[in-house]
Amino acid sequence: MKPQIWFLTGSQHLYGPETLQQVADQSAEIQRTLAGGLTAELITKPVLTDSGAIKQTMLEANADPDVIGVIAWMHTFSPAKMWIGGLDALRKPLLHLHTQHNVSLPWESIDMDFMNLNQAAHGDREFGFIQARLGVPRKTVAGHTSDPAVQARVEGWAKAATGLQRMRTLRLARFGDNMRDVAVTEGDKVEAELRFGVSVNTYGVNDLVEVVDAVDEKTIDALIDEYRETYDIAPELLGERAESLRYGARIEAGLRRFLTDGGFGAFTTNFEDLGGLRQLPGLAVQRLMADGYGFGGEGDWKTSVLLATIKAMGAGTGRGTSFMEDYTYHFGPGEPKILGAHMLEVCPTIAAGKPKLEIHPLGIGGREDPVRLVFDATPGPGVVIGLADLGERFRFVANVIDVVTPDEPLPNLPVARAVWKPAPSLSTSAECWLTAGGPHHTVLTQAVGAEVLRDFATMAQTELLLIDGRTTTDDFADRVRWNQAYHRLARPL
Repeated sequence: MKPQIWFLTGSQHLYGPETLQQVADQSAEIQRTLAGGLTAELITKPVLTDSGAIKQTMLEANADPDVIGVIAWMHTFSPAKMWIGGLDALRKPLLHLHTQHNVSLPWESIDMDFMNLNQAAHGDREFGFIQARLGVPRKTVAGHTSDPAVQARVEGWAKAATGLQRMRTLRLARFGDNMRDVAVTEGDKVEAELRFGVSVNTYGVNDLVEVVDAVDEKTIDALIDEYRETYDIAPELLGERAESLRYGARIEAGLRRFLTDGGFGAFTTNFEDLGGLRQLPGLAVQRLMADGYGFGGEGDWKTSVLLATIKAMGAGTGRGTSFMEDYTYHFGPGEPKILGAHMLEVCPTIAAGKPKLEIHPLGIGGREDPVRLVFDATPGPGVVIGLADLGERFRFVANVIDVVTPDEPLPNLPVARAVWKPAPSLSTSAECWLTAGGPHHTVLTQAVGAEVLRDFATMAQTELLLIDGRTTTDDFADRVRWNQAYHRLARPL
């Protein structure tokens, strides 16, 4: 079933039943226009004219698992005291659509009847005040619904709401703990469930090994056939090292079964805790990410949660999202760039071409050589975003980037990788990221943009520090200080 967004129209009984019927008819027309630009199903509710109906509608939206958010529009003057109880009760994301039925004013024929029926410029200001008065997290979009830019912004908000719904219902399995002596991958799992709704729990690696070892040979054969159709396979994996590929397939089948049976949408692994696994999972992780699962290396559950969430936001766009890590820099000659990768686990949804399935030694983990997909990332605009736990709160840090083709081939780098130019420059980007305490594991997405991520942060009521083309190090440092003061003052007792 498609996710639903409820479309709420506000008015009052002052204008009489005939006007209210016109309000309902025009609201339905606006809804039909807007629905054409949305991937979610837009559901029109009866015009709301009293506080009891408003609150009941909000409570019903809260209780319906298919509803990811509500859009509210005050078609005529809707006294905002009627909305206090409903807005206070609402727990789903809210978009305030500031629009009107007509695009242009009928200059020659306009009269007071027209004025009374078309006064969103009046009613929405009343509604805007009460949202501000109550401190309601929301997005505001102004413009006519026939404008593609308005439709795109509403669709972006809907994608963010889809991500929040995914996060609120997400279950994550950690196989082992996080990498020893690492700070940024730690975090408060209780606070994460309170703030985001995600349930994070740890399982022994050998619980997974039991499932991996039980995979039957027919299942492995079917996966090998799928690999042959999907990837360029290194000849040795079909010859003298075929058993390594079969074991990689075994890991994938077992891991997928464990996650499916447990209802998990995200997971982590740790090269320091592999139990009875003969390989560090590489190919399996890459393919599960391509199917929408969240993943974090070295036990990094926060990045895994974030990846699953952004995967849900970007579904259906045809563009990719991956687990990522800033690995090393190119300071010159030419324009400075960042080379991002990980040991093995980069998602093939960002691949520029057909991935190659290869096997190479791995100098850590103390296991057999793992199989993995190798490719370059697709050039184009994107964002990298990370989630940090500051102790007193969570923080998102994001950087607008442009993925580019590597300056030269990388024949000796046996991992999937992305090269990008960060905005506004490598030096400013890096300085700001370090100032913010951003993590070294990130999510690289080409499927959603900065505005969608900002909408999501608003819905999650979590700080977002964005580094983009307008950022300077001094202004960014000031923003970090101001934000810190705000969030400490805004904390409940």
